[in-house]
Amino acid sequence: MGGFIQFLVTFGLIILAVILVAQTAIKILKEYERGVVFRLGRLQRVKGPGIVFIIPFVDRMVKVDLRVITLDIPTQEAITKDNVTVKVNAVTFFRVVDPGRAIVAVEDYRRATWQISQTTLRSVLGQSDLDELLIHREEINQKLQMIIDEQTEPWGIKVGIVEVKDVELPETMKRAMSAQAEAEREKRAKIINAEGEFVAAQQLTEAASTMAREPMALQLRYLQTLFTISAEKNSTIIFPIPIEFMGMISGSSRPRSAGGAKPTDEAS
Repeated sequence: MGGFIQFLVTFGLIILAVILVAQTAIKILKEYERGVVFRLGRLQRVKGPGIVFIIPFVDRMVKVDLRVITLDIPTQEAITKDNVTVKVNAVTFFRVVDPGRAIVAVEDYRRATWQISQTTLRSVLGQSDLDELLIHREEINQKLQMIIDEQTEPWGIKVGIVEVKDVELPETMKRAMSAQAEAEREKRAKIINAEGEFVAAQQLTEAASTMAREPMALQLRYLQTLFTISAEKNSTIIFPIPIEFMGMISGSSRPRSAGGAKPTDEAS
């Protein structure tokens, strides 16, 4: 009886050891994961995804995530090329394209990329004007992406997008820019007003020339003005009528003879 119990204990220990060895030797990697395998300290190969077998106590595997990683760059204070102090933060999107180099070439590729992004952001801001930072931000983003990607390429890192998020300006600069924008709007308003006056003067000159050539046009204008004013029934309006206009009316209303000649006075 005692021997049977000892056999069960031994068998249980063997099963437990097999389970432990299996857990150590068999690894399951997801679709977006890769395993960098080291054998006795030397890089062997990159495995995955799926089931991966390694030699227990001999091999060591480091998992690497291949998905795009979002890295926030904290607010950096820098002086632009035109000596304006600004505070800027950004975001970097990158991913691992070579898991072996990402583990072997750099100690912590996430932190290294984060540090490179900070220093590059300050450097690019120092080489750019404030107007370029505010107006041509897309060019700044492309420049940041190219520089950071070039520096992280030896680590097996691919930087896809770098975006400047917020630009914080000093209060004095904000007031100066507001005054400049207001002055620019006033300038445009005065230019538009002057152009309108110029066009109106041209139209009035052409109208005056037309009325000078055609006296009847002036009389028609008077009649149109009278018609417009007569629509207001709540006031009495005295409108001057030229003598020439009265003469034209009296001449047109004088009766004519059957032969078309003007009637003569009976005394004559």
